[in-house]
Amino acid sequence: MAKLYIVGTPIGNMKDTTLRGIETLKSVDVVACEDTRHSLPLLSAYDVHARLIAYHKFNEAEASETIIKLIADGKNVALITDAGMPSISDPGAEVIRKCREQGVEVELVPGPTAFASAVTLSGIKAQGFTFLGFLPEKANDKRSLVSKVKDTGLPIVLYCAPHDLAKTAEFLFKELGDRTVHVCRELTKVHECVEDTRLSDFHAEERGEIVLIVDASEAQNPLLALSVEEHLRHYLNLGYDQKTAVKTVASERNLPKNDVYQIAINLK
Repeated sequence: MAKLYIVGTPIGNMKDTTLRGIETLKSVDVVACEDTRHSLPLLSAYDVHARLIAYHKFNEAEASETIIKLIADGKNVALITDAGMPSISDPGAEVIRKCREQGVEVELVPGPTAFASAVTLSGIKAQGFTFLGFLPEKANDKRSLVSKVKDTGLPIVLYCAPHDLAKTAEFLFKELGDRTVHVCRELTKVHECVEDTRLSDFHAEERGEIVLIVDASEAQNPLLALSVEEHLRHYLNLGYDQKTAVKTVASERNLPKNDVYQIAINLK
């Protein structure tokens, strides 16, 4: 009986293609690609001559039905993305789900994944972490997603396009406060590197494919459980002048100093 094969592809270095992956791609009748033009060099390098069809986020529903029909007609189909594993911040989940629902056999042929590779390379303790993929484009959706994971006590891993790096770092600093961030670029490629810095001292270079790993929040400041008014009174009672108290509270709560100052002048 024909199958759907989920095949991992390299995230940078073409030599990271597995032997089993090559054997599978050479054996199937059809390869469903996220972008046939992007996949052609890899497939040509390993002498894969299967028929290529496009499967991407703009045609998932239609292409899923095509793939299921091909398998029903006895054709083995391999599903690949431009890099890494299908359905991980890439198309693939819909056809995999539909195949399983209809009793089509699905076989996994795993390969590298950028987020797991970045976590390993960063050197963080990885008993657990939260993977967000690419952040949503809409500000409210982005803020809602990050707010759900900011206080889990786990590192946050996400993908970022080079042209979005500066605004993503700024957004994360506003939402998470100042944390250590590991900037992993060009994984498995010639210029692979990891930069360890702080969100407050982030210098965005718009180059390379990027995985960001933001460390878990550091020890929680117990004063953050107070209201801003109570937080200010704490420092004023310790003998801080108003200006120093405002500056300290604004820094600890990651708030604009002017906002804290307006609260301070209305304290009774």
